[in-house]
Parts: sequence; structure tokens; C-alpha cells
Amino acid sequence: MLRLVIDTDAGVDDAQAIMMALAHPGVQVEAITTVTGNVHVDKVVPNVLSTLAVMNKRLPVYRGAERPLIAPWSAEEAFHGSDGLGGITNRPAPIQGIEDEHAVSALIRLANEYPGELTLLTLGPMTNIALALRIDPSLPSKIKQLVWMGGTIRAQGNTQMVTAEWNIFCDPEAAYMTLDAFPMSTMLSWETTLDFPFTWDQFDALCRIETPAGRFFNDISANTADYLRKIRPDFGYLLPDPLSMAVTLEPDIVQASTTHYMSVELNGSLTRGQTVIDYIGLLQREPNVRIVTGVAIERVYALYEQMLRA
Repeated sequence: MLRLVIDTDAGVDDAQAIMMALAHPGVQVEAITTVTGNVHVDKVVPNVLSTLAVMNKRLPVYRGAERPLIAPWSAEEAFHGSDGLGGITNRPAPIQGIEDEHAVSALIRLANEYPGELTLLTLGPMTNIALALRIDPSLPSKIKQLVWMGGTIRAQGNTQMVTAEWNIFCDPEAAYMTLDAFPMSTMLSWETTLDFPFTWDQFDALCRIETPAGRFFNDISANTADYLRKIRPDFGYLLPDPLSMAVTLEPDIVQASTTHYMSVELNGSLTRGQTVIDYIGLLQREPNVRIVTGVAIERVYALYEQMLRA
């Protein structure tokens, strides 16, 4: 049984990734921690609670960092809508509240209660992880594995820092600290997201699934789909966080990967937030990131069908 902690800035794709985990028989979601990223954490928390409600699940949810460690922050509304859930109008009412404990304290406590048992999946900026590391530097030794969605592997970014991906761009210092601390983690990059989308026919078929989860998926995804169809229809329907969840839930979905040393650029005028990869070992540092470069997309589609028909 996979014991999973999800750290999220719950936008549209985060909600889908959470749904995927909640519908999977082989995972126990121990907690969800929240952080400012796609939208402010004040919106992230209700987005998580609505996602839990539509899946009829209750589990501990913790409110986390309100802003990046150092970087200025603004919401990513074009992709996710002003509320982070695509401007959904028929939002499911929460069936639970959140815990009083702060997300950073919860991460540290859970790692100490279950040393070596927890997989930590980050779907947004790594601010909570960096703060936890400053309080408990031994945290990496207590986490079974760290998986994260973010970064670039071909310098093909999606932010005003043209080589940087959104999650890392939001809080480069936090990502730098996290990668520096963990001896090995698994990365699902922005470019792998671009390489493995759903076709529009696949997306439209999923939108026709008439279940509460299916209707929720349709409602929250419409804004994102319209945006992508207008600006880059050739992309298909992109799956950033769901791909990272899929390879966490079923590791054999990974069809290709490589390991390298990676750090984060903190100072470049056009590249701050870029994940910098030492592809040929010039720095003579031990590899610290396993980079997923290929996935079995038909298996990911099957996970979507499973979650939407749950």
C-alpha cells in the first residue's frame, strides 16, 4: 500500500491528480498540505475541500505557506481561472473542515511518526518543504520518496523567465533548498507534460462521463480546455500534475527516465527558476534527480476513466 502525502496549490490539474489518488485502490492518502502557487492558499484550501467532497472522501487537510520564501507572487489565472478551479459555478459543498495544525508542522510530524513509509508528492511550489527542512534538516532521511511536478529539461519554460516552469518560478529558493537536501527525487517536467498530452478526442470522451466526478471534471476543465484550444490547439489537453500522480501511483507507467545532478538558477535575468541539469557530469556531483521522460499515456487515460467512473 502506497502511503501518500500530497502538497498542492490546487488548481485544475491538481484537483484531477487528487481525484486520481482518491480513486486508486492501491493508495492511502495520509494528508493533503496546501500552499500558495496557482492561486493564494486561501483559495487552494476550499478547492481541495470541494475535490474531496465530490469524491466523498474525508482526510486531514492542512493550510500551509501564504507566499514564497523571497519571490514576489501573482496568481496564474489564465490557465486555472480566478478561483483556481476554472471558475466553477456549481462547486460541491465541503463535507469537512481543515486541521488546526500548520502544514509545515504536519509534514514534520508525519515524517517522524512514519519514518521511511511516506511518499511525498509536490504539485506546486516547494515552499512548505523548504520551511520544513529548515526546522528539521533530517526530513529527507525520513521520507521514502519525493516526487515533484515542475521544472524544465529543455529550457522550454512557460513563464516570464522564459526557461522556467511555473512551480519552480513561483519559489526558486524553495526548489533550490529542496533539491539540495534530498539525495534523490523523481521529476515530472513541463516538457514531459508537452510530450504526453491527451488528444482532444480523448478529452472530449472523458467529459461525456455522466457521474458526479465526471461532471466535476467537465466543469473545472472547460476554462483550461478553451484556453488551450485558442492559443495552442496542437498541444492537446495537457496533464502536468496528473502525470506526476500517475507515475507515483503506478511506477511502471514510466517508460523512460534518466538520472542527473540538478539545481536551480536563482539569479538569471531571463532564467531565474530554471532547473539546471548537468547532463554530462561536468560538475562531478552525484545524481540527485530521476527525470521521467516517457510515460505510457494509455495507462494514464485508464486511470482517468477509473477516477471519473468511481
